[in-house]
Amino acid sequence: MSKNVQKVKNSLKFKAEEKEGLLSVRIGVKKYTIPHKVRLLSDGQFLFLSFTGSTELYQVGKKQIEVMAKEADATEAFTALNPGRKKKGSRKASGRTAPLSPELEAALKAIPVGYRLVHTAEGTVKLVRTRNRKKKSG
Repeated sequence: MSKNVQKVKNSLKFKAEEKEGLLSVRIGVKKYTIPHKVRLLSDGQFLFLSFTGSTELYQVGKKQIEVMAKEADATEAFTALNPGRKKKGSRKASGRTAPLSPELEAALKAIPVGYRLVHTAEGTVKLVRTRNRKKKSG
C-alpha cells in the first residue's frame, strides 16, 4: 500500500522523540542554538523534521536536501524512518528456572502442602500455615 507524504508525516510525528537544542543557526562566526523542541528522524536517504509550526519530510541528495512533494509516494521513506514498536520485556527471561542444588531441592520438596517458610524477628526459620483468603461475595 503506497503512502503519500502527508500520511507519513502524520505517522512519524509522534514516533520521533522530542529533543531540545537540535537546531542551530550560524550568524557570522558564532553558532546559536534555537530553543525549540524538535522531533528528528534520519537515515542516509531521508530526513523527517518536526517542530512547532512545521513538519516536513526531506529527501537527501548528494549535495542538497530537498522537500518531498506532497503527492509523492513516501512508502520507502516510511519504511526507512519508522522506528517500529519497542519490545516490552517479558516476565519470563528465557523460560528456564535457575538451577537448584539437590540438597535445596530436597528441602523445598519436604515442605508440606499448605505451609510456607517464614523468617522470625530473631532470624530463625519456621513453618507457618498459609493463609486461605475467601473471596468476598457481592
